[in-house]
Amino acid sequence: MQDKPVALVTGANKGIGIQIAKDHAAHGFTVLVGSRNFKDGETAAKSIGADAHAVQLDVTDQASIDAAATRIRNEFGRLDVLMNNAGISHAPKQSGQFAESAKSGLLTVAPLDDVRAVFETNVFGVIAVTQAMLPLLREAPAGRIVNTASSGGSLTLNSDPANPHRAMFGNYSVSKSAAHAVTLAFALALESTGIKVNAACPGFTSTALNNFAGTRTVEQGAREAVRLALIGADGPTGTFSDEDGPVPW
Repeated sequence: MQDKPVALVTGANKGIGIQIAKDHAAHGFTVLVGSRNFKDGETAAKSIGADAHAVQLDVTDQASIDAAATRIRNEFGRLDVLMNNAGISHAPKQSGQFAESAKSGLLTVAPLDDVRAVFETNVFGVIAVTQAMLPLLREAPAGRIVNTASSGGSLTLNSDPANPHRAMFGNYSVSKSAAHAVTLAFALALESTGIKVNAACPGFTSTALNNFAGTRTVEQGAREAVRLALIGADGPTGTFSDEDGPVPW
């Protein structure tokens, strides 16, 4: 087992994911760049530096997940941080402006196959990857799990009639609401261990997820996730926050 801590970031070949990976490398981690396409992961890893390594990882494919877990154990011998960052805003075949995609995702019109596709990545993918990596995280001196969350999935905020986001509370937002519940479920199940599980909202960050309509940079979007990955033994678990503090579930 190597001395340096190891962080795995899913969906790390671009966007917020690659920035989270860069930030971990800057904090002295060996970073595993999870990517569905291995070549894309290799390109991203090379841009980060010698402490980054590409790992083929499709969060919707159990065989890919299991192979990644086996490789991490055999090649690196440890896993200290799991960043469940991979996510999609709509089924891959959709395109167009962000507002149009959001409108087509309303549950009154969204095809069920599209709903399933988003949930496969944003919800079931988080569960599957976390379950596969838990044996390694349980062996870590201070295991940390951080899930990329969204205030757009906050039931509390969207229950407020004054919140304009209510107009686009559809497939993606609902999947994030479910992912928030998954975060809390893992945190409660692991409460008696040293593993801490938290959800980080990056804010409306400019990435392919929203057709680059976001107003925040990836550097800004990565900050809260990285902060939560680096918390000490006195840090929280089972929380949902952004750079400004707690976000209501």
